[in-house]
Amino acid sequence: MKRFFLLLFLTISTGVLAQLDQLNLSNALVIGQLDKPEDRFSVEINITELLTNAGVKSMPSLNVLKLGSDPELLATDSVRTILAAKGIDTYVLVFVRGYDKKFKPTTQKDDLLTILNTGSLFPLYRDEISSVSFEFLFYRNGQMVAADVIRCGSVSNRDAVIKKLRKALTKRIVKKWK
Repeated sequence: MKRFFLLLFLTISTGVLAQLDQLNLSNALVIGQLDKPEDRFSVEINITELLTNAGVKSMPSLNVLKLGSDPELLATDSVRTILAAKGIDTYVLVFVRGYDKKFKPTTQKDDLLTILNTGSLFPLYRDEISSVSFEFLFYRNGQMVAADVIRCGSVSNRDAVIKKLRKALTKRIVKKWK
């Protein structure tokens, strides 16, 4: 029985890691799934800047949707056509997964509309926490193609979270996403 679970775990882990190897990110619409507008703005702008610096054509969803608009609009055919005309076919959704280091990338493959309907459970920073885990979901043609988790430890305030995220993302984009 132990061998069965070990084999199952290795198969699932390899599948998630293989997805990142095949990602070849060349363009992206960055969608921050955060409740507070200032957190969403900070995350989207910082990630877009890092992707652009790495040679990935990217734009924040704030350039597509008005503030307060329903994120479901990003899954409509008309918006996807407009983005395709601009050379964007990959959506990168960013969530705060929690304040623990135990989180693994999701293996559940929800479609884009379903995941855009989910809300955020956690703010970018909360008092008395020391680490934040971010989950990145990559979608092409409305289907998830990859998932990744980045952990930011030793954070003491909101600015420290953004700084740690930028540092971790700079390495991750070049090594695994691109």
